[in-house]
Amino acid sequence: MRQPASQPASPSAIAGAAATAVGLSTISVVLPAKNESAAIGPLLARLRAHYPAAEVIVVDDGSSDDTAAIARAAGAQVLARPYSMGNGAAIKAGARAATGDVLVFMDADGQHDPADIARLLAKLDEGYDMAVGARGQGSQASVGRGVANGVYNRLASWMTGHKVQDLTSGFRAVRAARFREFLYLLPNGFSYPTTCTMAFFRSAYPVAYVPIVAARRIGKSHIRLVRDGVRFLLIIFKIATLYSPLKLFFPVSAGFLLLGLGNYLHTFLAERRFTNMSALLLSAAVIVFLIGLLSEQITNLTYKREG
Repeated sequence: MRQPASQPASPSAIAGAAATAVGLSTISVVLPAKNESAAIGPLLARLRAHYPAAEVIVVDDGSSDDTAAIARAAGAQVLARPYSMGNGAAIKAGARAATGDVLVFMDADGQHDPADIARLLAKLDEGYDMAVGARGQGSQASVGRGVANGVYNRLASWMTGHKVQDLTSGFRAVRAARFREFLYLLPNGFSYPTTCTMAFFRSAYPVAYVPIVAARRIGKSHIRLVRDGVRFLLIIFKIATLYSPLKLFFPVSAGFLLLGLGNYLHTFLAERRFTNMSALLLSAAVIVFLIGLLSEQITNLTYKREG
């Protein structure tokens, strides 16, 4: 007797299997949103189709349109902020309110495909504490943005000693308990992904990258390349001082040392004397190195855990 043909699994079944695979009972999806009325409705509909049982939290970051009303009509829990506090502040609010064992962060502008969540959860099943959706060159919003992200990725890779494929991606799945350890470090602006990625590496929490294709956003971007690019770069260095300060301070110290020795050699050969400039440069080398050493010890205390 002919066996009936097997039916393809529904999106709900695939999502349920992914949730079961990571051994977690609940998933919370957090979407920071500011003036995303054009994108939020269709995105939530697709999200519900894939994850009907997931807790969905939309953090309305002081929108001037009807983003919050559309999100509520779609069945999402809405946290309305009275004024814009920043993307990172919205992420922190959503993380505090979420009850799931796994937190999934997505942009509310339609760039991220809810179908990719299952691939992120699969990485958690493999033992990772955070899985990040890594955009390729074709998924960058502009050539300038792609070049900037490439520079950030290389710099962060050098700082952490790990391959960082997408430092600024806002699409990621994390174990909630791990993520909440670093809420106090997260800035209120756009660079929370930078901070939490480097903090996870510093704490030896494994991070995985999953290649994704990001669609073109719906609506106008809130990021300004020059202003926020400089801000991202500053935050990389700020977090580097929490991650591995000597990787910043030692090269600077070595530079002062070489300049001091070079200046001394020049003045000794030319004038047979040791100049004040040589003394200043060599003193700066010692001072910068000692500051880096002290910062390294403070960093170790910052990440010390009881038990």
